[in-house]
Amino acid sequence: MTKNTDALKMVEIVYNALDDKQAVDIRVLDIGEVTIMADYFIIAHGNNPNHVKSLIDNTEEKLDKAGYVAKHVEGYHSANWILLDYGDVIIHIFGKDDRVFYDLERIWSDGKKITFDPKTISSVQ
Repeated sequence: MTKNTDALKMVEIVYNALDDKQAVDIRVLDIGEVTIMADYFIIAHGNNPNHVKSLIDNTEEKLDKAGYVAKHVEGYHSANWILLDYGDVIIHIFGKDDRVFYDLERIWSDGKKITFDPKTISSVQ
């Protein structure tokens, strides 16, 4: 299956935006073969509610500058689990306890774990 290059570009932008703000344990899951919901999930967590919100704010800013607009945002005010839906890419940013509780990595373990250099997506091909 040919990868959606636009989705890969979004993954790169999101990963770098989260890495720039020191998100904890950034994971990228290729779920395109598992569901039609999206091609990728990006999962990370922050150290506290302010950190979680700063991760989201930076991610939205970087994606907006690249011309991407979220289809849906959920959970921003609680900052326990914030979801950004960009269609092919869905971003989940948690507080630490909520990430452990919901354990999306286990639920979506059929998805392929993607690893790459934080500054380039070239190894995700």
